[in-house]
Order: sequence, then structure tokens, then C-alpha cells
Amino acid sequence: MTKSLLAAAAVALSATVTVPAAQAAPAVKNVVLVHGGFVDGSGWQGVYNALKAKGYTVTIVQNPTTSLADDVAFTKRAIAQQDGPVILVGHSYGGVVVSEAGTDPKVKSVVYIAAFAPDAGESVMSLIANPPAGAPVPPILPPVDGFLMLDKAKFAASFAADVDARTAAFMADAQVPWNVAAAGGAVTSPAWKVKPSYYLVATDDRMIPPPAQRQMAKRANATVVETKGSHAVYVSKPKAVADIIDKAANAK
Repeated sequence: MTKSLLAAAAVALSATVTVPAAQAAPAVKNVVLVHGGFVDGSGWQGVYNALKAKGYTVTIVQNPTTSLADDVAFTKRAIAQQDGPVILVGHSYGGVVVSEAGTDPKVKSVVYIAAFAPDAGESVMSLIANPPAGAPVPPILPPVDGFLMLDKAKFAASFAADVDARTAAFMADAQVPWNVAAAGGAVTSPAWKVKPSYYLVATDDRMIPPPAQRQMAKRANATVVETKGSHAVYVSKPKAVADIIDKAANAK
């Protein structure tokens, strides 16, 4: 085949063969996930898998839920280990932790997943002290040795109604006792006042009523996404959770 024919063949091939484009790297590649009370970090596995598939470096904080100060310290250590900017994500009580830890200079944005987003001086205890009439009441048992637990028989209905029954039962039996000191820990300077914030509202939540979630998100001037889901939306809807984190990471 002559050189001219080879050149013509190359042009023809380039016109007909499409090479798949590589997936663009996220603007911020580091994500730190913070769990809430009564659970540990293993519930983030679905979100972890979804984020890793998108090219993120993901760190899961195993905060001890013994006090807000302890949990913030664990979270700040995780932030310090990252090699660049961080998207900091909190579920439930984890929202209090990220509100306090999220003022760290490495944190680009804070993402709340069906979470408490307290103002200065507020805690979980103060935010749930006066529930509106008709709001579901979380089945929190009286403290034992200073630690709180949820009634196992009511755990699935209140916390994980859209999680498969076997997983919900495991979560109930694998509960991590939550210290009263952590639940009562007050935020000093909330990150949402100085960092861009995002909020995923779980519309079927029976632990933090959706109207309360919307109110906190509005106060934080957060970018809001709503999805049908229980309080354990991070377990049942990992793609929806990963998508809002991806949105925060790629915001200009």
C-alpha cells in the first residue's frame, strides 16, 4: 500500500472510530465522611464505593461519640491526613461534628446528610428539646452509665425504614452507645457560616423531621437536594448521597 493510501486510511479511521474520553478528575478529590450517633463508619460503605468509582480519595472517620470534643479531634486528624482540599460530610449527629471541625482551612465545603446543622451554642439536645406537635419521637432509651441507645425493637421503623430487614436488624444489634456529653456538645463557630454548604433532606426521616431539616438547611444557606429516604438514607440511597458530594466537589 502506498503512502498516500495509508494516509487516506488513517483519516478514514479517525473519522469513524471514537475513543472513549477519560473521566474528568474531580475538582476536589478528598472526601471525609463522619457518621452520627448509635452507628459506626461501616454504614458509609455504599457511599464509599460510589465515590471511589468516581475517582475520589475517601476517608471514613470512626469517631468514638464520647464527646463532641473527642469527635472533632478525630475528624480534624482525618482532615490533616489529606493531601489537599477536603469535602467534609456528616450524617445526623455527624452534622454537629462537621459544623465544628469544618472551619479547618483544608475544608472547601461541608455536606449535611439528614443531619443536624447547629448554630453557635446549639447541640443535638437543644435542637430536639421542643419537637413540634405530631413530630415522630426517636425511641431513645434512658441513659445507662451516661450512654444513650435506641430501642432495638423500634430501631428499624425510626432509623432505617427503607433498609432491608436483615441489615436494619444488624444495625440495631450493632449499635454504638452514644454519650450524653456528645449529644449535649454545643458548637462554637459553625462551619456553614464561612464555608459553602450542601444539604440532603431525607423526606421520610423519622429521627430528624424533614421540616426541621429544611429549616436548618435554609438557615445555613445550603444548596438543598431532597430524596425519598429514611434517616439511614446514606445506607439505602448511596448514589443520591454520592451525587450531592460530587456536586459540592465540582462547584466553582
